[in-house]
Amino acid sequence: MGTNGTSRYLTARRFVAAALATAAIGFAAVGTADADSLRKGRVEVLELKVQNDQYEVLDLGAAGPSLGDMDVYSGATVQGGRSVGRGGGSCQVVQLHGEEVTKQCLITMEVEGGSLTMQSLWTKGTSAPLDMAVTGGTGAYAGAHGIVRFWDIGTPDERARAEIQR
Repeated sequence: MGTNGTSRYLTARRFVAAALATAAIGFAAVGTADADSLRKGRVEVLELKVQNDQYEVLDLGAAGPSLGDMDVYSGATVQGGRSVGRGGGSCQVVQLHGEEVTKQCLITMEVEGGSLTMQSLWTKGTSAPLDMAVTGGTGAYAGAHGIVRFWDIGTPDERARAEIQR
């Protein structure tokens, strides 16, 4: 794999990890919170590890980074040594400024009782944690909102902290 291929591979792994962590969040949330506390609008906090599963880098335009290129991914999240969810998503290149590549990332996770959706912009090469907005859900997660922060994306130490309100 050339330098460009290696860079795209690492970027794809980062987003796969984010998707996986997100998938487990909803599943773990269902198992750890009671319905009364969620109805009262309390924030549910989940600490998760991420396990990457599948990903694909799609070079859809001109060779190399170009508008519309995508990373597609899926995976699982782990809490207390056990898998608690699954999910997937995609990140699409929406802006290029020289070597700076910005992507719009969307994730959906299946969880017990429903699903959660998240989104964010991510700029390749940033060292800051990635914050994704919880934008909604279905079933028990209808009307959900909050934030999920990811650290060490694309590494064996990747982790996420979700703060979800229903």
